[in-house]
Amino acid sequence: MAVLDHKRRAESTLDVAPPPAALDLQAVRREVDTALTTFLGTKEQSAPGPELPALIAQLCVSGWYAGGGQGDCSPAVRAAAGLELFQAFALIHDDVMDASDDRRGRPSAHRALAAAYTADGGPAGRAEAHGLGAAVLLGDLALIWSDELLHGASLAVRTPEKVLSLLDEMRGEVVYGQYLDLQTTGRLSGDVDTAARVIRYKTAKYTVERPLHIGAALAGAGPGVQAALSAFALPLGDAFQLRDDLLGVFGDPRETGKPVLDDLRAGKATVLMALAVQRASRSELRSLRARFGRRNLDERDADVVRSILDRTGARQAVEEMIRTRRDEALAALDHAPFPAAAVVALQDIAGSATARHA
Repeated sequence: MAVLDHKRRAESTLDVAPPPAALDLQAVRREVDTALTTFLGTKEQSAPGPELPALIAQLCVSGWYAGGGQGDCSPAVRAAAGLELFQAFALIHDDVMDASDDRRGRPSAHRALAAAYTADGGPAGRAEAHGLGAAVLLGDLALIWSDELLHGASLAVRTPEKVLSLLDEMRGEVVYGQYLDLQTTGRLSGDVDTAARVIRYKTAKYTVERPLHIGAALAGAGPGVQAALSAFALPLGDAFQLRDDLLGVFGDPRETGKPVLDDLRAGKATVLMALAVQRASRSELRSLRARFGRRNLDERDADVVRSILDRTGARQAVEEMIRTRRDEALAALDHAPFPAAAVVALQDIAGSATARHA
C-alpha cells in the first residue's frame, strides 16, 4: 500500500507485515481519494458535496495502526472513504440549516444546485426551493453511500458488530450536536458550558474520536486502546472547533474559503461569544445585542464585534483554550499503547488541526 513508508527489510516468511516505521498521511489522503473515486464511479456520479478535508481519513487509518493493525489496511481505507461521505452528508445539511452561501471557497451545495436549476431552464422563482430540496436529497444520498462503504469495511473483520455499534453511536451524537446548535443559534448568552457541549457533540466526537475508534475497531483493538484514543481525541476535537470558531470571525476568507460574516449573521452561540458576554461591559453588551444574529450585518458591524472580542479578552482566552487542549491531547500520547509510527502520525495531526489558517 502507498500508505506505508517502508524501509527496505529482509524477506520474511510471515503472512502479516510488521508495523510500519512511519505513516505517510498524505498518502492516506491519496488512498482514500482512490477508494472514493472507485466507489463513486460505480454509481456513475461525481463526488457529492464540496471538497473534503483530509483529517477524518487520516484519523481513521491512524486509528487502524494505533489499534495494532498490520498488513493490508484496505478495510480502514474503505471505512475512511465512508466517513468522508458521512462528512459530506453532514456539511451539506449543515449549510442548508445555516443558510450558508459558500463552502471552502465554492458555492454551497444548495446554492450550486439552485444555479444549475435556472441554468437548465427552470423558473427563477423556484430556484431557491429546488436548491434546498435537492441538497437535502444529495446529503441523504451521501449518507446512504457512506453506510454502504462502512458496512462493507466492517464485513472484512472478525467482529463487525463492534464497528457497526460505533457507527450507530456516531450518527446519534452528530444529530444531537446539530440539534444543540440549532437550539442555541441566535441566542446571545454567556453560557460557556452549553457552547462547549455543542462543540463536543457536533465536532469533537464525530470528526476526531469516532474515526479513530472505527479504525481501531477494524484492527481488533480492545477497550484500553479505545480509551487511550478518546483521551487524545476529545481535547483535540474541542481545540479543532475552537480554532474554527476563531477563523469564522477573524479568518481570511481567501484562506478559509468562507465569509467571516456568516457566523455573526447566523448568531452562532460559540464559546468565543459566550466568553465575551461574560466579560463585556453594559455598553459592550448592548453593542453585541444590536449586531449578533443580524442578517444584514456588514463589515463595519463585524469590526465592532471583533473589537469587543479583543477588548474583553475573549479571543485571547480561546487561543489559550486551544493551546491547553492541544497540550492535553499530546500528553495523552506519552503513555498510550500505540505503535511509534501511529504516535508520530497523531502528533502531526494534532499540530495541523490546531494551528491551521483554513
